[in-house]
Amino acid sequence: MGLPLIYFICTGNSARSQMAEGFARQMLSDRFEVLSGGLEPSSLNPYAVQAMAEVGMDISGQSSKQIDIDRLWAARIAVTLCGDAEERCPLTPPGVLRLQWPLSDPAKAQGTDEQKLDVFRRVRDEIEIQVRDLAATLR
Repeated sequence: MGLPLIYFICTGNSARSQMAEGFARQMLSDRFEVLSGGLEPSSLNPYAVQAMAEVGMDISGQSSKQIDIDRLWAARIAVTLCGDAEERCPLTPPGVLRLQWPLSDPAKAQGTDEQKLDVFRRVRDEIEIQVRDLAATLR
């Protein structure tokens, strides 16, 4: 039997869930399998890739993908990172711990490239704190 699974879920699986997957892989991959998925997958957001690279994490090899229902049902923990995903996320069995991290969508940021990147940095930092807190509870 493999490692227990943590599944990060967002609408597009392009930014928030991708960053969470990156942090969780760094902090928890010795104890958990880590996946992310979306309700309506799009593509990996380049601002997310850049924001993560600034903290020494390369997520450029990750890709936006549809939620795998079978894997979701087998997960130990399912984390939704936006209200839309929480409302529309498929049901999970009672044994799956469901967490909701209501983070703002950095992909909706307006302004210059630097202003948009600043929003991604802020959300990245919020996600890092959430993943660190989760990792601490799983010790």
